[in-house]
Amino acid sequence: MTDYQIQGWCPGALRPMASGDGLVLRVRAPNGRLEPDQARRIAELARRHGNGLIDLTSRANLQLRGLDRQSHTAAITALAEMGLLDRDADAESRRNVVLSPFAPVDGPAWRLAEAIARAMTAPDAPQTPGKFGFAVDTDPWVLGGVPCDIRLRPVGAGWQIAPDSGDWVIAAPDTARAAAGAVEMARWFARGGIRDGRGRMRDYLRRKPELPAGATPVPQPVPHAAPDPCPGAAPNGWMLGFAFGQITPDQLIACADAGPLRLTPWRMLLIEGAVAPPAIAGQVLAPDDPLLRVHACTGAPGCPQARADVRALARELAPHLGAGQSLHLSGCAKGCAHFGRADLTVIATAPDRFDLIRDGWVHDAATGHGLDKNGLARLLASPQNTASATRQGRPHA
Repeated sequence: MTDYQIQGWCPGALRPMASGDGLVLRVRAPNGRLEPDQARRIAELARRHGNGLIDLTSRANLQLRGLDRQSHTAAITALAEMGLLDRDADAESRRNVVLSPFAPVDGPAWRLAEAIARAMTAPDAPQTPGKFGFAVDTDPWVLGGVPCDIRLRPVGAGWQIAPDSGDWVIAAPDTARAAAGAVEMARWFARGGIRDGRGRMRDYLRRKPELPAGATPVPQPVPHAAPDPCPGAAPNGWMLGFAFGQITPDQLIACADAGPLRLTPWRMLLIEGAVAPPAIAGQVLAPDDPLLRVHACTGAPGCPQARADVRALARELAPHLGAGQSLHLSGCAKGCAHFGRADLTVIATAPDRFDLIRDGWVHDAATGHGLDKNGLARLLASPQNTASATRQGRPHA
């Protein structure tokens, strides 16, 4: 029995999601790229029609918050003028393709992501669940920690198509066959992996289905070998960090004034072609800033399911983190902000009561119960916690 509701789908532009602060509208920019004028207009939409808060999501999208039905209609009209709308809500929900923000425009990975998006929005596309998605990587692989269901990685001159959490892959010699193979893997999943309209690849594989044609075993799942990128120089520009991946219209406009933007699955913005960070108030510049190692959901009062204002608590706790230590704060036991383990996971059970999980994720057993925020701060500042962080010494997932 849970004390939260699982929606089973992500918001879109055509199908927004109701939250505690109004409607949440998600802009799914094709291949995660926005021209400067598009970004400026989106910022004005957030200012005029929302509550002025913009979220950078782990699926490399933008979210506007605080809309009502009338302002949603106005926003949809503007997004259509910018070419940022799909044919309908069903096509929009299937176009879940995260492309590495380091992929060159019109390069092989870029064209592969485009081809998958076209196929998944076609009338004969497999009817995948709302959260089902693809990740198209570059060399070296950087999307290993990004949640998805089908991963595409360059290997030599070809591609490797891998199911998330699987121990097998399908090889494709070129971009066209990689796109077709990825969609066929989604079709294979849809034939047996969906129950009550929901399903994820990792759960389907636990049921040991018969493998599709062309599946080649690998010794073990490919690990997330590299830490997530940090603010600073990137192969194709400059990466900017923001606490909890939330920005204001002014910050988005200032980024757009510096060049085209790539949305990243690490809740950061990449400015194409930039060789230094523009002067933007509130950005996180230091790669070791503890705020970059804190995952915190919207929390109360923005989310009706949240028990506490976890972002305010996150700012209080961040300075107490040990070196390299990660912290996930969740307003309820659903854990929307971060899928995967963290060194410390804190779940709100009341406005000032929290459960603590060490080296796990939200569904693991708690090792501490009923802690208040002062107790959490003392725990993080304790010598034992500092020693534990030093021993672990690994990047967060």
